[in-house]
Amino acid sequence: MTFLTPKRLLSTRPILFFSLIMLLKSYLAWMVIFDNGPSWTTILKEIPFVLVVYCLIEWFASKRKLVYYLIANLLMTLILFAVIMYYKYYGVIVTYLALEQVNQVTAVKNSVFSLMDPYYLLIFIDIIVMGIMLFRSKGKGGGNGNNKGPRKENKRLIVALFSISIALCLFNILPNRASMNEIVKAEQMGILNYEAYMIFSNKDIDFVDPNHITQEKIDTVKKVEQPAAPQLWKTATGKNVIILQMESFQNFLVNLKIDGQEITPNINKLVNENYYFKHFYQQVGQGNTSDAEFVVNTSFYIPPRGAATMIYADKELPSLPKMLKENGYDTATFHTNVVEFWNRGELYKALGFDRYYDAKFFGTEDTVFFGASDEQLYKKTAEELDRMSQNGKPFYSHVISMTAHHPFTIPADKYKMTLPERYENTFVGDYIRAQNYADYALGEFIADLKARGIWDDSLVLLYGDHLGLPVYSLDKDDKELMAEIYGHEYGYTDMINIPLVVASTGVTEGKVFDQLGGQVDILPTIANMLGISLDNHIHFGQDLLNQSYNVLPQRYYLPSGSFLSSKELFMSGSGFEDGKHYSLAGNGDTEQEATEDEYQRALELLNLSDSYVSQLPSWKTK
Repeated sequence: MTFLTPKRLLSTRPILFFSLIMLLKSYLAWMVIFDNGPSWTTILKEIPFVLVVYCLIEWFASKRKLVYYLIANLLMTLILFAVIMYYKYYGVIVTYLALEQVNQVTAVKNSVFSLMDPYYLLIFIDIIVMGIMLFRSKGKGGGNGNNKGPRKENKRLIVALFSISIALCLFNILPNRASMNEIVKAEQMGILNYEAYMIFSNKDIDFVDPNHITQEKIDTVKKVEQPAAPQLWKTATGKNVIILQMESFQNFLVNLKIDGQEITPNINKLVNENYYFKHFYQQVGQGNTSDAEFVVNTSFYIPPRGAATMIYADKELPSLPKMLKENGYDTATFHTNVVEFWNRGELYKALGFDRYYDAKFFGTEDTVFFGASDEQLYKKTAEELDRMSQNGKPFYSHVISMTAHHPFTIPADKYKMTLPERYENTFVGDYIRAQNYADYALGEFIADLKARGIWDDSLVLLYGDHLGLPVYSLDKDDKELMAEIYGHEYGYTDMINIPLVVASTGVTEGKVFDQLGGQVDILPTIANMLGISLDNHIHFGQDLLNQSYNVLPQRYYLPSGSFLSSKELFMSGSGFEDGKHYSLAGNGDTEQEATEDEYQRALELLNLSDSYVSQLPSWKTK
């Protein structure tokens, strides 16, 4: 009796051998990405695509068939590996569109690969082994596998298998195209089918005529009612505006003590003496920090695909810098990375900043990760703000911190605290120590601004740019530490919760605001305090000081169709009916207070924003 050993199976039945290999790899990807993990349905969703590829090899490859199998295996393996790693970093399913940002992604490769479990590399072990085998056999006159095309008796079998596989692929894809949640869609279709679908799907958006997009229309969809006498109107008129964007700063850090040790004493002081919005949330996408810059300075939502700095950077954007310049302000933005990173140079032109200060200004002294440390950022920024304040007109400065960047492994000479033993050598511990340093550097900056007389004459807003600790990136020990900090299981509502502090000497006082807010709301809040009318300025945020109800559409880090309402986060499924509801209090599912009407209005707001911004003229044509 002849047994089909792996070697014999490889040489006589390569289509079966390589299909089994890809099935194992698919199971690994499903285990990492999907909550329910792999099941018997994984075979029906992943193998048909694999068989389509391999049938084409069987039909057309007359020579070096095993080489073609190995190449196809490698390409599909790279797709699955990219999906795994991208999910661990961003929490979304990567598509070919990410190739547009490959330079930016490779720049944070240390962050990405810090999330890699060693067993992920097993996905490549078969390729290495078979590659060596083929290389050795080539020197012995082998390595070509079956050099003939399919025999006549096999042609019908290959055609039948190909036809059935195509039918199964279409069966997996076509009924699930309308699914709103991208992760659900990939699970319903199969990962490889989803990747193929994204390449060939129609990407056109049904834009609304820009003439029909008015502020009245937006306010009606948002259910915003403008007060006759807004609170705090003109209370900061003529003051400088300083926006402090804190890298990866999440809300749980505020007033946090670990074993009696205060983690962010300077931010705590700022919070406790000024206006603090504890239900404030990120609204960024693939561009992360640069997306936060876009949203805050425009009060528009991020694009449906890609980073705002790539998609919208050529547009004549209505913006905070332009609005303030019209009211006599000098405007500048400060970031220690090179301005080319995430296409910021183009974005800053679109936003209308007078000047930007990047790595060239801050130099290479005391560098951490991508640029000068926060201490250098704040020291040189304070000096420049001092010079700007001598010009006889107020200024607007947007200051972007960076040292507390993922993977949070700051140099030992930046340690400003001693971690408890249980936090050492953990992702959460590294994060907390990095944020403790960021708080220390911020404290030095605030003291410097006060000494220069700038602080008291400024309206200062501080917020986190985006999450630092993704739910899907934490291992068991990290999740236990986060549960210890929160008092409940760390979840999606906690993950995207960032703080907002509004400080203005003589205006603000220690007060906690409970209303829901997002980064899109910063521009109108500033406009109210400065006494600047937004009647002719399209914006999708709302003044947090005068509105109690809010709905915040989410994209990218949460599936399309997700949104926050006053008391909960709704995360879409295929649509609204199979979506999930999460209490903002973090105590599990609620009584489903988010409504389908809010769901539809959130989608309409996104479409209105996409339509308006996409149809703006280009500043490059001027």
